[in-house]
Amino acid sequence: MKVFPFTIPKTENVTLYIQEYKGKGFYDKLHQHQELQISLIVQGEGTYVIGDCVGEFGAGDIFVLGESLPHIFKPDLFAGEEAHMISLFFAKDSYGTSFFNYPEFRHIQSFLEDTALGIEIQSNKPALFEVLSRIDNESAFEQFKSFITIMDLVACAKRRKLSSLINLKKYNGSEGKRMRAIFQHTMNNFQKEITLSEVADIANMTPNAFCRYFKQRTNKTFIHFLIDIRIGNACKLLAKNNEMSITEISYKSGFNNLANFNRKFKSLKGVTPSEYRKRH
Repeated sequence: MKVFPFTIPKTENVTLYIQEYKGKGFYDKLHQHQELQISLIVQGEGTYVIGDCVGEFGAGDIFVLGESLPHIFKPDLFAGEEAHMISLFFAKDSYGTSFFNYPEFRHIQSFLEDTALGIEIQSNKPALFEVLSRIDNESAFEQFKSFITIMDLVACAKRRKLSSLINLKKYNGSEGKRMRAIFQHTMNNFQKEITLSEVADIANMTPNAFCRYFKQRTNKTFIHFLIDIRIGNACKLLAKNNEMSITEISYKSGFNNLANFNRKFKSLKGVTPSEYRKRH
């Protein structure tokens, strides 16, 4: 099994593949695969990277990922907590190349075209939770019926597009390993100072070459990506830790200057950290 690109380990004659991650974490490496993916976060919270979008996830969130869209879900595991995610993998032609071309599925066909950049589902979540929670225990025919129900629910739901990448590409093996190493190092060490020279060494490049390389493949600079990760962590701390001061949160999120933290936070979130805390 390759890590990047990732091969969904389906057995023969399986049209849909349901995978349940339950325990201390999900598949924690940046990866992509040919199948589309619908994922329900049953328990846990953390940070996701989908294409060039960095954000936070929590229990009840539902995501739809298009073909070959690079992604990673990294849970924040606190003492005694476990993460739980149910994912459904399928291809557009799982039930035949013309299946979704029938008039009855026109709204689903339109939805599938939107999945290329990743989608967060914002309505119909209780109904989707119910169907996705039971699908792994159903017969093949019942799974087919549930699949149609799921596709109808996600196609009719309010949704938010995630990534802004226009020209998605499939990474080859060596490039995939390089990007994975950069992402993992950043997500594991964002609380500390990370220099361009440091990540350039991981990529085996000069700093200038690395900056061009990263921007071409993620549609943002490495510094922008790092700030996204840090602000995402700050959002989770602001929402969960009322006793922690904003100054302490800024340092725990990798900022060594409170004024800079406040400025970057408002630039990304549209509100100050204290306003964000009040709203959540």
